[in-house]
Amino acid sequence: MELRPYIDALRHELALAAAAGGEDARELAERLTAPLESATRLALLDALSEAAAEITRDLAPGSVDLRLRNREPSFVVTPAPADPWTDGSPAPPPPDPAPGDGPAPAPGPVAGGEDEATVRISLRLPEHLKNRIEQAAARSGVSINTWLIRAAAAAADGDRPAPATTVTATSGGQRYTGWVR
Repeated sequence: MELRPYIDALRHELALAAAAGGEDARELAERLTAPLESATRLALLDALSEAAAEITRDLAPGSVDLRLRNREPSFVVTPAPADPWTDGSPAPPPPDPAPGDGPAPAPGPVAGGEDEATVRISLRLPEHLKNRIEQAAARSGVSINTWLIRAAAAAADGDRPAPATTVTATSGGQRYTGWVR
């Protein structure tokens, strides 16, 4: 995107306004337009940057970035992934009904289908929980968003973690302790 046409239009409007003030005003406007060009360019870049940030907030998880190349801005649009399981992994399967629970429910719409909209929510977490979620996502090798989507889907589908079983193993003088499902 070239800023020159916008700067030239502003310069022209300033010249027209100054012409109404007489010769002294016109000369002053001519002297001011050169130093104002960089300030005008900076103000336009700030406005474009704020617009890109606002669009990104509304477009999340997609984004719009403003980049500067040869003093001219350009936009880079990253669309939201079509599939909410952004790392390419399939969604967790729904739980099998326990014997005696009756027939399995009819399958609902396929998660991540083209007709399924994504929504954005704000989630407030205590700092210690946020840190634990970041660590769990890193251990799983997925983004925090993907990890939270999986956790929410598992909870909504009624999956409950099995009671933790502590496992201790000794190998070559090293001791490993953890839990398994």
